[in-house]
Amino acid sequence: MKNVVVIGAGFAGLSAATCLAKKGYSVEIIEKNTQCGGRSRVFEEQGFKFDMGPSWYWMPDVFEKYFDLFGKRVEDYYQLSRLDPGYRVFFKNKEIIDVPAEESALHALFESIEKGSGAKLNEFLQDAEQKYDVGINDFVYKPSTSVSEFTTGKVISGAFKMKLFTPFSKQVRKYFKDEKLIQLMEFPVLFLGAKPDKIPSLYSLMNYADLKLGTWYPDGGMNEIVQAMEAVAKENGVRISLGESVKELGVTNGQVESITTDSRVINADVVVGGADYHHIEQNLLGEKYRSYSEKYWDKRVLAPSCIIFYCGVNKKVKGLEHHNLFFDEEFDTHASEIYDNPMWPSNPLFYVAAPSKTDRSVAPEGMENLFILIPVAPNLKDDTESLRERYFNLVMDRLEYNIGEEVKKHIIFKRSYAYSNFVEDYNAFKGNAYGLANTLKQTAIFKPSLKSKKVKNLYYTGQLTVPGPGVPPTIISGQVVADEIDKKYSV
Repeated sequence: MKNVVVIGAGFAGLSAATCLAKKGYSVEIIEKNTQCGGRSRVFEEQGFKFDMGPSWYWMPDVFEKYFDLFGKRVEDYYQLSRLDPGYRVFFKNKEIIDVPAEESALHALFESIEKGSGAKLNEFLQDAEQKYDVGINDFVYKPSTSVSEFTTGKVISGAFKMKLFTPFSKQVRKYFKDEKLIQLMEFPVLFLGAKPDKIPSLYSLMNYADLKLGTWYPDGGMNEIVQAMEAVAKENGVRISLGESVKELGVTNGQVESITTDSRVINADVVVGGADYHHIEQNLLGEKYRSYSEKYWDKRVLAPSCIIFYCGVNKKVKGLEHHNLFFDEEFDTHASEIYDNPMWPSNPLFYVAAPSKTDRSVAPEGMENLFILIPVAPNLKDDTESLRERYFNLVMDRLEYNIGEEVKKHIIFKRSYAYSNFVEDYNAFKGNAYGLANTLKQTAIFKPSLKSKKVKNLYYTGQLTVPGPGVPPTIISGQVVADEIDKKYSV
């Protein structure tokens, strides 16, 4: 039985470890934090339960396929509720649009904003469905270790149909003219790491996931997914060691022979890096064993980082839905301050989740749990407390103005999270929150490889390799790397 050590117990690490254990490997996960989940950890204060990171549950089919690998169902571990409306959008001049779950209501909403756009939406989503079918069911499950994977007739035909080289923004504007509808359609790609004119039109599959498959919520919060995956891992024999940091990978004769942690030395036949790829390469390996130079990493285009505020409010906030997007300022200005000329934003767009609207368990009776997120450029290191407080006051003023009620003076708990926290907790490259940008030049074979080029038994998984950032893609990433390891090591 081959012995595998997985570094990191995020979604990708848990996925890889459990898939390998199911295939008959002896697997141990080493996790530096005291909880599994990576960015999807949880904390509780004063009766409030806060998901620390991901808050959107999209692509439910990916989760179903994952649990099905082990003879399980999502319902064995947590219950899902489809949100209706999926989310609320605040535009300029206090204009509000709620995005309904029901298809006819969505059609009517679009038609009310732009005549003829209801039919256009149907056309757009039919095209997006094809992209989702090929992209999620074929492209993202490829290891992207060779260009030959993408030269089959089916893949080439699929790439042609998906208009892979057409910018997403051009695709959207082919169907819609109203600026509000354009913003609605471009919203799902905002966290993919580039402006819509730099993102391939392939990612209209995100619109299909959003508007057709729906926005869901796991009762108890997003960490319920982590707990479910942890339970399945243990059921399959995975050993999980928490609160233990890996300090060095010892390489002999071109392969990892030992993993030195802060408390012991471990031997392994195979190592899977589910922690930050750059950190493992640049800090745990000797220079001659690194696949990529620091210069290479500096040239990577990263998705945004963010400032997060976790707030407990001692009243119900009437003007919010579960998910809320504040598009009440200029998108182009904020996007430029993230992607073109990285700087602290002047008047950023922001997002607010109020999971207590759906789930009574995350806040005391009669109170509200708020998660406030401001996307910012990565590598903005001077995230001082005074700067965080300035942005907190800025977004709270706009939130109160848009919903027409006081919130700030009712906050009884507040905690912030930004660049320095991402670096400290996750060794995040340049303090990134969402991994590499999904630009065309950083898609598939153009991403950092899931297999080390210089160390025979070292593999990688997670948001800095294929298929990319987001909860569903990182779960898939773990499955893909497990299959690649098994191709080489199965007997």
